[in-house]
Amino acid sequence: TTSMLDDVFFIVKKCIKRAVSSNNVDAICAVINNACTLLEADFCQVFQNQIKLGFPNTYLDQAYTVIQSSLQGKLGGTSDTERQKQLFLAYVNNAESSTEYLARLQTSIQADTSSLLSSLSQRQAEKIQTCISGLSAVTEKLQVVLDSGMSALRTSLVKPRLKPWVDGFITVPHNINDEQFAEFEANDPFVQQLIVNLDGLLSSLKGGLTGGNYERLVMMVAGEVAVQLEKAVMKSSFSRLGGLQFDKEVRTLSSYLTSFTTWTIRDKFSRLHQAAAILNLETVQEVSELCGNQSSWKLTPVEVRQILLLRADFKPEEVKRVKL
Repeated sequence: TTSMLDDVFFIVKKCIKRAVSSNNVDAICAVINNACTLLEADFCQVFQNQIKLGFPNTYLDQAYTVIQSSLQGKLGGTSDTERQKQLFLAYVNNAESSTEYLARLQTSIQADTSSLLSSLSQRQAEKIQTCISGLSAVTEKLQVVLDSGMSALRTSLVKPRLKPWVDGFITVPHNINDEQFAEFEANDPFVQQLIVNLDGLLSSLKGGLTGGNYERLVMMVAGEVAVQLEKAVMKSSFSRLGGLQFDKEVRTLSSYLTSFTTWTIRDKFSRLHQAAAILNLETVQEVSELCGNQSSWKLTPVEVRQILLLRADFKPEEVKRVKL
């Protein structure tokens, strides 16, 4: 984050506190309303303008070191591209941290006005409370700015990085026999390298993001990995042992990403877990029971048949006849 947060909220808090000391309801409401307007318009606009410039998608190989240096404020002597990357991250962090500042500001105003409210009429007290509630509009605006920033980070950095890594799945055979399965168990050809790559990405980004934004990043990465892996799966062919290998890969990835966050990512991988369960069936007919016993089933009947057809040993006519 930058020092502007401390400066802005210190001034806003001091102005409102001074207005409250006047014990004049109209003056208090005028200052609070003016503060809300300035924060929602001018303050948020500063963040929005910087984030709109985007996170440059050039020189991605240098992105890690740029992000690591962002917290140290090493803005001097850097290229324009690196400076833009650092500023982008700083303002995304500002947007996230500002919501915490707003919450503390609202608590402070409530405490400052509590003794005054007891001496006012109901109408006057409600008037002040309505003005204070205007801060929620600022929080909503900041959330929009934050979402746009994380979306830009996904488009410029996360997705371009993850796609070639996950596409490596297609080059690894999953229509395998016992010997190949045993070999993969001893020396995994895909998921361990993917984890090494993800570890490098997440570890390098961690130092440049606030705690909340890092959690958002992990969720974003988990979602993108799941989406890209599902696409890669649909381009592959499986034996039952290949389905078992895929199930292990999904569980390993899910467990690995879970270790980076306090948020739950189970839902991100639910479709992949279900696809793995289908690919691990002994017979086509078992799919009816599998799908019917889960209220949280996410795959459509069409998708279930498409996944069944990925099994090299399942006959298309059997897949077509199965009841779903």
